[in-house]
Amino acid sequence: MTENMPGKLKEFMNLPSETEWIEFKEAKEDYDFEKLGRLFSALSNEANLNGEDCGWLIFGVTDKLPRNIVGTNYRKTAPGLERLKPKIAEQTNHRMTFSGIHEFQMDDKRVIMFEIPPATRGIPTTWKGNAFGRVHESLESLTLNEIERIRNQNGESDWSAEICRNASLSDLDSEAVLFAREKYREKNPSLSDEIDKWNDEEFLNRAKVCIEGKVTNAAIILLGKNESEHFISPAISQITWILKDNFGIEKDYQHFGPPFIIAVDKVYSKIRNLTYRYIANETLFPTEVSQYDSYVIRETLNNCIAHQDYKQCTRIQVIEEPDALLFTNRGDFLPGSVENVIISDSPPDFYRNRFLANAMVNLNMIDTIGSGIKRIFKHQRDRNFPMPDYDLKDSGLVKIRIFGKILNENYTRLLIQRRDLDIMDIIALDKIQKKQSLSNDEIKRLRSKKLIEGRKPIFFISEYVAKKTNSRAEYIRNRSFDKNHFKDMIVEYLKKFDEAKYKDFEDLIFDKLSDALDEKQKKHFIRNILQEMRKENVLSTKGYKKGTSWILSKKDQS
Repeated sequence: MTENMPGKLKEFMNLPSETEWIEFKEAKEDYDFEKLGRLFSALSNEANLNGEDCGWLIFGVTDKLPRNIVGTNYRKTAPGLERLKPKIAEQTNHRMTFSGIHEFQMDDKRVIMFEIPPATRGIPTTWKGNAFGRVHESLESLTLNEIERIRNQNGESDWSAEICRNASLSDLDSEAVLFAREKYREKNPSLSDEIDKWNDEEFLNRAKVCIEGKVTNAAIILLGKNESEHFISPAISQITWILKDNFGIEKDYQHFGPPFIIAVDKVYSKIRNLTYRYIANETLFPTEVSQYDSYVIRETLNNCIAHQDYKQCTRIQVIEEPDALLFTNRGDFLPGSVENVIISDSPPDFYRNRFLANAMVNLNMIDTIGSGIKRIFKHQRDRNFPMPDYDLKDSGLVKIRIFGKILNENYTRLLIQRRDLDIMDIIALDKIQKKQSLSNDEIKRLRSKKLIEGRKPIFFISEYVAKKTNSRAEYIRNRSFDKNHFKDMIVEYLKKFDEAKYKDFEDLIFDKLSDALDEKQKKHFIRNILQEMRKENVLSTKGYKKGTSWILSKKDQS
């Protein structure tokens, strides 16, 4: 596609004025990354609002008429342009990033054209939680009117608020309605005396489950009789509990339909919440806790109910693994990232099932919208357990894994001794114990607090933390030896045995490498050392493919 860019650039340069979805910048040497991120958000939103297939940011061209190609040296040397995509994705909702980065020569000058996807229908593109737009040449926050224009693009009302035309209050489960009254009373203790005087219709209207006595899709989901599910067809309102063994094979399962206000407790009763014991500190007496916190289970499941895309006709799943619970629900995670939810002091401004979510808040099923996820993380932190894993890699599917065991004792000791750590630090440290990648901001923050050592992508707890948590042996195993130490081992081996296969070097080095590396990374490390030593003319090879042997170069055979 890059071969078509010169023609497209000429077309853009000949436009009478700079459009809202195209931006020209000279960027002769460098360009501020923060401004780049804001421009990404703005051009993405403007492309959406103007009905364009994409927005364009062009480096190496003047923005004043008549436009001239001046060339750009932006990221001409390492690390180059290839790292921009993941860096942008770290700070945008839904991990949006450039559709393409086109680098080419025109009039013997280097030009870069950044292709930016339009904002998703109904959801403005944000940079660090803020949505930007353009007013002529100015870069500003997206106006409320523009935000509403994007939000209303779905062209459909809230599905959960739609009326089930053939359903009546008699299709609601009487036990569920009675239970809902009690939950509403818990939420509104000042109305306790009045609640008893309301008939069912008045109560359901006030709780905002029904509308003027008419049964909504939300009412069927939360309070409907089990056989009333057909009123929302073809949508499906079901929760499936699945029990799996250590090999991932299903051992048992059960489906639960409406009323979900009662089904949540039925699903909870199926989960084997065993007693878990661990040594919390320098003591011989173990701490005993249940594997899972009841609040965490209920809040996570209720969040799945509130945000499920019921029109996709799939079930919510609760999969019980040997040491974790996996919750899944259909529909994109609208805030974009869990970090956005935790950092934000206000609830999200867009909901898939606003009417259903509000009804669940009124019935005390979920916390005030937006705060539940933050409390789930806090509960796990208070128990010194691993943080929940939100897997958002699959488009249109949200997976949440809640751990029921300690993964790393040193991480647990750190949580116990460092009560001053904020939740974002804990989430970042949790990624290290799970061998997950860290963002650049997380790395910078943990380094500044002397919590980690190592180089990207391999990090481990610092010497300072190791001393504080009495985990010096773990620190040494993770730090491993300097690379030159392993090179010396290889040279000594070949001096004694003349030649060796790659497998011989694995046997020699593998178990001495840092415990912070997984098996694949250790093998990659050994291959890199051998290739590095060959480039240094320390080693050479003989043979071909599987028969290849490594030997010392002549100058090192003395």
